[in-house]
Amino acid sequence: MGNPKYKNGFEFTIHPDALDLPLKWKESKKIFVDSMSDLFHESMPEYYIGMCFDVMKLADWHIFQILTKRPMRMLEFSKKYGEIPPHIWLGTSVELPIYRHRIDTLRKVDVGIRFISFEPLLGSLGQLDLRGISWAITGGESGPNHRPFKVDWVREIRDQCVRQHVSFFFKQWGGITPKAGGRELDGREWNEYPVSIKPMTINV
Repeated sequence: MGNPKYKNGFEFTIHPDALDLPLKWKESKKIFVDSMSDLFHESMPEYYIGMCFDVMKLADWHIFQILTKRPMRMLEFSKKYGEIPPHIWLGTSVELPIYRHRIDTLRKVDVGIRFISFEPLLGSLGQLDLRGISWAITGGESGPNHRPFKVDWVREIRDQCVRQHVSFFFKQWGGITPKAGGRELDGREWNEYPVSIKPMTINV
C-alpha cells in the first residue's frame, strides 16, 4: 500500500510510536480507532490496550470510536480498567443473526455511548433488542466481490431504531466502490449521531 505501517501486510502489528498522535491534534476530531484492525484482537497485549485508553482519556477534546468483533474481551477489559469517560464510545459488529449475541455482551459494558455496526449487513437480522444502545450504523459491502444487499434488511433495522429511540446512520449501499450506490434510503440520507458533534472522522 506504500504505507510503512503496512510493511508486514495485514499481519498483526502494534505501533507504539503512534500512541501520542491524538494529543498532538489540537482541533477536536472524531477518531475511529484501529480502523483496519481490532483493538481487542486476541493478539493484542492487555497492557497495550490500557496504554491506548490512557491516551484517549487524556485527549478528552476528541471523540474516540472503538469497534470490535470481540465484545467479551472488551467487557472483561472494561471491568479491570475502571471508569470509561463519555468521549470514548464502544461498539461491536453484527453482520448476521448468529452474531446478535454480541449486542447482549456490549450492553453489559459500563460506558456512556454503546454503538452497533451492522456493516456489511449480509442478511435480515429480525427482531433486535436495542436497550442501552445509543447508535446504529449500517451499510452494504463494497469491492469486486461484494455480496447482495437488500433494502428490506436496512428498513428493518431503521424502523426498529426509530421505535426504540436509537440514532440511525446509513453509510452506503455499496457495490463495486463504496460510493457506487449512494447513501439515500427512502428518499433521504440518514446521518443521525448519538450526540451533537461535528461528523468528521479520521481513521487511525
